[in-house]
Amino acid sequence: MSSQTIKTLVIDDDKAMRDACYQILSRLGHEVEVASDGRRGLSLLGKGSYDIILLDLVMPDINGVEVLRQIRNLDPGPKVIIITGHGTIASAVETIKLGAFDFLPKPFTPDDLRQMVRRALEKQPETGDTPAAGHHAEGPRIVFASEAMARIMAMVERVAPSDSTVLITGESGTGKGLIAQKIHSLSHRHNQPFVTVDCGTLVETLFESELFGHVKGSFTGANANKIGKFELSQGGSLFFDEISNISLEVQAKLLRAVQERKISRVGSHRVITVDVRIIAATNRDLSQAIRNGSFREDLFYRLNVVSIHLPPLRQRKTDIAPLLTAFLETYNQRLKKTVQGFTPEAMELMLEYDWPGNIRELENTIERLVVFSVGPYLDLSDLAFSGVEFGPQNSNGAVSLKDMERDHILRILQQCDGRRSDTARLLGIDRKTLREKLKRYQIE
Repeated sequence: MSSQTIKTLVIDDDKAMRDACYQILSRLGHEVEVASDGRRGLSLLGKGSYDIILLDLVMPDINGVEVLRQIRNLDPGPKVIIITGHGTIASAVETIKLGAFDFLPKPFTPDDLRQMVRRALEKQPETGDTPAAGHHAEGPRIVFASEAMARIMAMVERVAPSDSTVLITGESGTGKGLIAQKIHSLSHRHNQPFVTVDCGTLVETLFESELFGHVKGSFTGANANKIGKFELSQGGSLFFDEISNISLEVQAKLLRAVQERKISRVGSHRVITVDVRIIAATNRDLSQAIRNGSFREDLFYRLNVVSIHLPPLRQRKTDIAPLLTAFLETYNQRLKKTVQGFTPEAMELMLEYDWPGNIRELENTIERLVVFSVGPYLDLSDLAFSGVEFGPQNSNGAVSLKDMERDHILRILQQCDGRRSDTARLLGIDRKTLREKLKRYQIE
């Protein structure tokens, strides 16, 4: 496409926005046309083809969603970038289900627009069904449907092109590492290394060596020169996972490295200049850690230039269903299985569950369920192998999943007058699976 003129259509009822997009894209060499509302935009689409369409979501007469529905019928279909205000981000996320490439929250900078258009032009057409929820194409796939995650992804898009230090907070398992990778992948450093420092597992006595490297003979066991994480990530991004776990002594040396962008290997006086972007994450309240003296306040302010907080899954439950679908697809492929989905009863329990371990717990649960699956759909009996207590609570304590499924099978058997073929059909399983369940629950 780079050897041809790129044809772009801007559909927006805001004249200032149309003019700004026209100027920015024209300077990129695009052939740009503009339309002041959805009806005029559709008229232009009927007369010619376009590579990129910038489409405002909220317009009088015909709104952006309806225009997008009609664009989907075009062959070949152009890449549609939704322009949205803060109050309509959730609706913009929904348009991705309808085939939009991505959305661009207002206000945006010329760089934001140029980067988004570049991504759209580089993105190859996908085969298969439209994804169940929004996900950004570059870097790790981040599946979401909630407005909370839409706001976070908009923030990620904004901060990624800069070199600003980012601090990501949130409970364990909320996806802090994925957000860090996403920031790197959308930055100008994306072709350079992304290096992770797992602050929760490194031995304290070796931490300085891991960060800065060492020279041979600098301490017992240093039998060769070692390159540290700072040098390994030269030109790229250095991600400190669970940074609250490092000692005050190492914090002081890290602060100096972050401030000066210079390090020395352990046992050497040679100064090495490093060009890295720092991204850090923690599941602890660093303000409380500062108050109790376990974290340096000056380091906190160096790290907390841009702060991104990931809410737990229980506070964004609309993300659960698309995550379940995405992980089911992943583990079907990985484990060579063909599980098609969940029975309504099983899905209801999984959607009601609070997932205290967040996305990590949900992913591990789906993997176990697919491993032990025997039928085309995961049902209540399969959930018994999940290792999770999904049963609702009442005054008498938790209801056992086994009891729930046993009672359900008995009701269907009675309804079918004991006919196993009819019972299996109503349960959505084959007769072999039914026999296994009858044996497991000792049902005669």
